[in-house]
Amino acid sequence: MSKVNHNLPGQADEGVWPDVRSVEAGEKHTCAAATTTVKVSSGSLARLARICAGGTAIAALARPVLAQVESEAMASAHLFTSSQVVGFSVVIGVISAALLSTLWLVRQRGNLENESREIRSALSDAHQRISQYQALIADKNRRIVVWDGHERPELLGQLPAETGAPQDSEFLAFGLWLKPRSASELERAIDRLRSAAQSFDMVVETNREEILEAQGRVSGGRAFVRFVALNNLRAELAELKIERDRLMSSISAFQNLLDAIDLPAWQRDSEGRLAWVNQAYGDAVEAKSPQHAINEGREFLTTIARERIRAAATPESPFHDRISTVVRGNRTFFDVVDVKLPSGSAGIAIDVSDAESLRAELERTLKSHAETLDHLATPVAIFNGDRRLQFYNQAFVALWELDIAFLESKPDNAELLERLRAAKKLSDQLNWKSWKEAALSVYRALDTQTDLWHLPNGQTLRVFATAHPQGGATWVFENLTEQVALETRYNTLVKVQGETIDHLSEGVAVFGPDGRMRLSNPAFRMLWGITEAEAKPGTHIRAIGEACLPSYDRPDGWKTFAELITSFDDERRSSQGTLELLSGLVLDYAIIPLPNAQTMLTFVNMTDSVRAERALTEKNEALRKADELKNDFVQHVSYELRSPLTNIIGFADLLRTPGVGPLNERQAEYIDHISTSSSVLLTLVNDILDLATVDAGIMRLNYSEIDLNDLLDDVSMQIADRLQESGVTLEITAPAYLGSIVADPQRLKQILLKLLANAANFSPDGAAISLECHREGTDFVFSVSDRGPGIPQEMIATVFDRFATGEKSGKRGGAGLGLSIVDSFVSLHNGKVAIDSQPGRGTKVICRIPSVSLPHSIAAAE
Repeated sequence: MSKVNHNLPGQADEGVWPDVRSVEAGEKHTCAAATTTVKVSSGSLARLARICAGGTAIAALARPVLAQVESEAMASAHLFTSSQVVGFSVVIGVISAALLSTLWLVRQRGNLENESREIRSALSDAHQRISQYQALIADKNRRIVVWDGHERPELLGQLPAETGAPQDSEFLAFGLWLKPRSASELERAIDRLRSAAQSFDMVVETNREEILEAQGRVSGGRAFVRFVALNNLRAELAELKIERDRLMSSISAFQNLLDAIDLPAWQRDSEGRLAWVNQAYGDAVEAKSPQHAINEGREFLTTIARERIRAAATPESPFHDRISTVVRGNRTFFDVVDVKLPSGSAGIAIDVSDAESLRAELERTLKSHAETLDHLATPVAIFNGDRRLQFYNQAFVALWELDIAFLESKPDNAELLERLRAAKKLSDQLNWKSWKEAALSVYRALDTQTDLWHLPNGQTLRVFATAHPQGGATWVFENLTEQVALETRYNTLVKVQGETIDHLSEGVAVFGPDGRMRLSNPAFRMLWGITEAEAKPGTHIRAIGEACLPSYDRPDGWKTFAELITSFDDERRSSQGTLELLSGLVLDYAIIPLPNAQTMLTFVNMTDSVRAERALTEKNEALRKADELKNDFVQHVSYELRSPLTNIIGFADLLRTPGVGPLNERQAEYIDHISTSSSVLLTLVNDILDLATVDAGIMRLNYSEIDLNDLLDDVSMQIADRLQESGVTLEITAPAYLGSIVADPQRLKQILLKLLANAANFSPDGAAISLECHREGTDFVFSVSDRGPGIPQEMIATVFDRFATGEKSGKRGGAGLGLSIVDSFVSLHNGKVAIDSQPGRGTKVICRIPSVSLPHSIAAAE
C-alpha cells in the first residue's frame, strides 16, 4: 500500500512534492537568460507577480525570476506596451507550471516503484507463511473450521477416514456422523462460541465409536473450531473422562432423586453407622435435617430389625422384607430393601400401606389412556420436562417408521429430529439449526404452536405442539395430504349424516330459535305416531304438540318443550327426563342446546329397560318375602327339633340310672355317644334359634344386675369339662373385685362360653387359654386369648360370618356359628367386639359390654 499524506492547503508534503529549493537552484540560469531579452516596465512586472502568485508554490518558484527581471526592466520600461507585458507573464506562468508538474511526476514515480517493491516483498513473505500454515494444518489427524462473520465457513485439513467424518460440506451436519448427544452439545457450544465468544474444550463421539477432541476459540474477530483425532493413550483418557462424567452425573442424579422422593433411604459404613440419609429419612425420624439425623444417630428401624438385616443381608442376596416401625407416632409397615456393599450397606424403605391400590389404579388409568391413544389414527408423541420421549402411539410409529428400540430409549426431542433428518424423513431446510430451534421453542411458548411440514415422501403434515404447564410438550401430527379430497366429499358427507340421523333408532328433532322445526327423523315420527307432513320442516312446535296429543294427552308436555326451546334467556338450559305415552311406551327425553341458537330434542325408547327394572323390583320383593319365610321356617323347625332332642337326652340319662337296669360296657359307651351327640345337636339348634330370633328382630334382653366375680366363677365351672376334654387350662386375670354390671346374664354368659369353647377348640394340647377382665368406667372389657394357629389376615373380615369355619376347623368341627352369635349378642348390648390375630401367634378376641343405667328390655334391631 502506498503512503498517502493529507496536508492542509499551503503545506508541502516532503514525501510527495519536489523540493522547491532544488528547483530554484537548478533553474536559476534559465531565468537569468530570459532576463537578458525581456524588457518590461516596473508596474507591469508587479501586476505579473500578483497574477502568478495565485498558488503558494508557484509564487515561491517565480519570486527569484521576477526579481531579476524587475531589475533589468527598470532601465528600459518605456520599450514595452501593457499588452505585451501581460502576454509575457502568461508564457512565464505556463512554463513554470509545466516544469513543476514534470518534477512532481518524476518524484511520484520513484515513490511508487519503492512501494511496489515493498509490497511484492511482503506478498512473498505472506505466501511463504501461508504455505507453512497449510503444511501444518494439512495433518490428517485434525481439521479446522473457520467462521468469519456471517460468511460461509472455511474448512482446513481433514480427519482420518475411520472416524466417519465427511470430507465435503456435509462435515458441518454433525447429526449425520456424530452421536446425537455429542452433536447436540457441540452445536450448543458452537452457538455460544460465535454469539458470546465463549471458548470450549470437549470430547465428542462419532457413530463409529471414535473419540475426537473439539476445541473452540475466537481470534481476530474469527471463530475457530479444531477437531483432533486422538491417539490411543489420549483416546483412552478421553473415554475415561467421558465415563467419569457419566458416573458423576449418575451419582448426582441418583442422590438428587433420593432427596426428592418421599422414601426414606440411608447408607451405612462398615461399622453400621449412618453415613448418608435423604430428606425423607430425616423427616421420618423427626430430625431438623438429614445431617442432624446422622450426627445424632437417629435410627429409622428398631434394633431387632437392624440386627435381623445385618444377619440376613449378603452381597449376593440383599435383604428384602416387610418391617413395621413407628413414624410420627403411627405404626407403619414398610418394604425394606438393604444391600450389603464392600464399604458398608445401603437401604431404602417403601410405605406399602396404599401403594398397591394406588399403583393398580394408576396402571389402569395409564393403560386406558395408552389404549385410547393407540387406537387413534392421529400420530401423538408426548415429551417430559427434560424434552425426552415419554409416550408414542402406533400411528406415530407407522408415520415415521422408526426403530422401536430407539423410541423405547426415550430419546431427546432434538435427537429425534436429528434422527429423522439423517433418515431423510424431513425435508432439507435452508437453515436447519434455525428451523430446529423454532420447532423446539414450544417448550418456552405459552400457546399452542402450529406448523406445516412438507415431507420428502410427498406428505403434508400439520403439526400441533402444546407445552404442558408442568413442563414437557405434546406433539400431534395431522395428515393433510387428502384435505382436498375431503373437501370435495364434503357434500356427500352431509348427505351421509342426514341418512345416519334418519336411520337412528333414537328419535331426533331439531328446532330453530323461532320454534320451527329444521329436521326430524323417522324414529321421532314413529314414536309419536305423526305423519311426515305433520312434522315437515318449518312446522311450529305448537303444531307439533297438537299433533302429538293423541299419544301424550298432558297439557304441560309439549308446552314445557316449547318454553325451553323458544326461551330468550341468555343461558340456554339443557333438560332431560322421562315420560310415558298413552300407548305404554316409556321415553327418555333430552333437550340439548346447539350452535346458532338451535335446539335438539331427542327421545329414546326405554320401555324394555323400565319393564326389566319393574320385573327386578318384583323379583326382589319376592326374594324378601322368601327370606321372611326362611326365617319363619328355621324358627319353627328349631322349636320342633328341641322337644325330640330333649326327650332323647332325657331317656339317655334315664338309661344310665341304676334303676333301669345294668348296662354292659358297649351299651354304656353307646349311651354316652348318644348323650354327647344330642347335646351338640341341641346346642346347634339353640344357636340357630337365637340367630333366627335376632334376624327376626324379636329377641329381647332381660337386663339385671350381675356380679361379675360370680359370673366368672359360674363360667369357669361350666367350661371345666370342655377344657378337660380339649386338654387345655384356663388362666383368668382380673382384679380382686370387678363390681357389677347391668346386662342380660344369660347372653353375657353365653358370650363368654362361646369364646372360651372356641379358644379351647383351636389350642394345642397342654396349652393354656387366658381370660383377662377389667373395667373401663362403667364398661366391662374382657378378652380371650389362645396360642393356636391364628387366622390369616385375609380371613379376619369373615370370621364373624355365619357358617364360616375356615380351612382349619379345630379339634371339634362345628357349624361356624359361635363367633357370629358372639357378634350378635355384643351388638344387642350396644357393645363392640374386635379380633387380633396373626398366623402362628394365636388369636385374641376383645369385647366391650357397656352397662345400662336402669334395667329395661329392648327389641333386637334387624
